[in-house]
Amino acid sequence: MRVVVIGGSGHIGTYLIPRLVEAGHDVVNVSRGKRDPYTPHGAWQRVSTVIADREAEEANGADGAFGRRIAELEGDVVIDLICFKESSAREIAAALTGRVRQFLHCGTIWVHGPSAQVPTTEDRRRAPFGEYGVQKAAIEAFLLDLARRDGFPATIIHPGHITGPGWVPVNPAGNVNPAVYQALADGDELALPNLGMETVQHVHADDVARLFMDAMASPSAAIGENFHSVATTALTLRGFAEAVAGWFGRDARLAFLPWEQWRGTVSEEDAQVTYDHIAHSPHCSMAKAERLLGHRRRYTSLEAVSEAVDWLVRAGTIKPQP
Repeated sequence: MRVVVIGGSGHIGTYLIPRLVEAGHDVVNVSRGKRDPYTPHGAWQRVSTVIADREAEEANGADGAFGRRIAELEGDVVIDLICFKESSAREIAAALTGRVRQFLHCGTIWVHGPSAQVPTTEDRRRAPFGEYGVQKAAIEAFLLDLARRDGFPATIIHPGHITGPGWVPVNPAGNVNPAVYQALADGDELALPNLGMETVQHVHADDVARLFMDAMASPSAAIGENFHSVATTALTLRGFAEAVAGWFGRDARLAFLPWEQWRGTVSEEDAQVTYDHIAHSPHCSMAKAERLLGHRRRYTSLEAVSEAVDWLVRAGTIKPQP
């Protein structure tokens, strides 16, 4: 099939596009052309690239120009990895209605609010907070309603904390400051908020890519549905820190501070990222993707993070002590 991927040079696309090419599809990557994939792969030589700045085109109020651009590429399948506003989803859906076999949208587990009963399943009532989660939940509601009402062939994949070589994964303090990993590698004391019992739930970018592939392979089961894409289990901040320290032959030296006191020990940016993660404390279920699509993850949370941390060591971002 001809597959158009919008935003294919990022975390997920780094793995998804080579998989699509190797499966024999004719692949078009639509991107701003400002970033190479995180991991090189020979398959990219067989990918057509269309340079387009979605945000700029939509901001210019070009009356659906970006949607028409995508429709004119005549994809049998369109995968949208960078849709963050309901208005963007409406534009692309209007342009593709009646013209594609399947439309796959990348959502987020942030469509859920704070965890209540865990593991959280896809059918739980939505209670998102923060602009990102609210917009993604609105996109999900719009696409699933369009699928049920008008037969638009939408499938939604909701990743957790996407992790892989090439970038800093969410760390045991709930932010992305590599200094947290360095402190654990050095055996220094690391302060965690509260009792360190909030959770994070990573997923390797290749496992996300594999779920997109599985959804494409089973359109009758996937269309009109939403699926989490996370590692099977979540990690407490405390348990996560202990595991990372162990990778460097250390015992974790942890301190625990009430939130208001802890936030004063880090930058405001790090505190905000941490708050977003611990306020959600995600622990989502993968049972639906397993049941309907036969999907199985290849990476646990710790395996996914370990691969990313190994890359940070090789890159010199983390410097283990002799």
